[in-house]
Amino acid sequence: MSDEVKKGLLGIIVDETTISQVMPEINSLTYRGYTVQELCDKCSFEEVAYLVLNGDLPNKKQLKKFIKEERSDRKLSKQILKDIQKMPKKAHPMDVVRTAVSLMALEDKETKDNSPKANMKKTIRIFAKTPTAVAAFFRVRKGKKIIPPKKNLSFSENFFSMCFGKIPSKEIVKAFDVSLILYAEHSFNVSTFTARTITSSLSDIHGAITGAIASLKGPLHGGANEEVMHMMNKVRKPENALKWINKALDKKEVVMGFGHRVYKKGDSRVPTMRKYFKKVSSIKGDKKFNKIYDIIEKVMIERKNIHPNVDYPTGPTYHLMGFDTDFFTPIFVMSRITGWSAHIMEQHAANKLIRPLSKYSGEKHRKVILLNQR
Repeated sequence: MSDEVKKGLLGIIVDETTISQVMPEINSLTYRGYTVQELCDKCSFEEVAYLVLNGDLPNKKQLKKFIKEERSDRKLSKQILKDIQKMPKKAHPMDVVRTAVSLMALEDKETKDNSPKANMKKTIRIFAKTPTAVAAFFRVRKGKKIIPPKKNLSFSENFFSMCFGKIPSKEIVKAFDVSLILYAEHSFNVSTFTARTITSSLSDIHGAITGAIASLKGPLHGGANEEVMHMMNKVRKPENALKWINKALDKKEVVMGFGHRVYKKGDSRVPTMRKYFKKVSSIKGDKKFNKIYDIIEKVMIERKNIHPNVDYPTGPTYHLMGFDTDFFTPIFVMSRITGWSAHIMEQHAANKLIRPLSKYSGEKHRKVILLNQR
């Protein structure tokens, strides 16, 4: 057995999955065999959520049933809403959503049941209730009244309604839908692997998703979309962009929103999200972020040959839609619950406890010397 240490499990294949794959030959991410580009063009987020969870795109009857179940499970209990209202206003929304999912476990009658049927029902409940928790804190933090979910609205429309009390144009809703589709699943990324690791001990789905949320919060993972916006706000205006990015590269600073562990020729999700960022930018009459985006991207490719990842166009898109920067990653959570849940159920289906080895590099074997002899 080789004792070579593979930091970050780089290049290590730890299991099989049927859920998603990055296909270098077509430079595309695929869900259950479908390219994300085609899914974004032809499907709603609800259809893609069904696909990720069930393995196939739904027919009309299946979609209708799935949508009905999701919409009927959107309400949070009065107790959880009270808990969210009591949470510190300065708390990071990722900590709030992580806690909210954990609280859901306390109320769910099937928390301990890891059967496929129970896990699918719990998945729908977590998937439906999480946007309600995110939107509730979005309102509470601003001192505004919580807006309850509505059963007659799509997943994306309902979230806008709960956050702002109104629904934007169809083009804005479509752009949001596309962002959710692109964020839904991405193989064995760190948060998904966290969820599978927790699941491998036969823990419950709420616990696995809570752990995944904690993992996603980090700036090297989901939190990158927030960091992109912080970066753009530091640049402030297009006239500063060229000087700012060159200075950052000269100082060897990390530029968030660029590079990816899996993609070497550029994140296949970027062209689609970039297209919708440009659409939203045009609708909102934005010129500032549009120009900053182009300048930083151009310099990064020319100087470092590093291409943007999906967080780069998503950050400013969410900003232009009116969402606070620290809510970008909780929106990511709302989508990725589908991917996490699919992996949790896949892990249960052929489970083996995940327990890697480590290479010890500490002190050699030594004896304890009594205190009066030291």
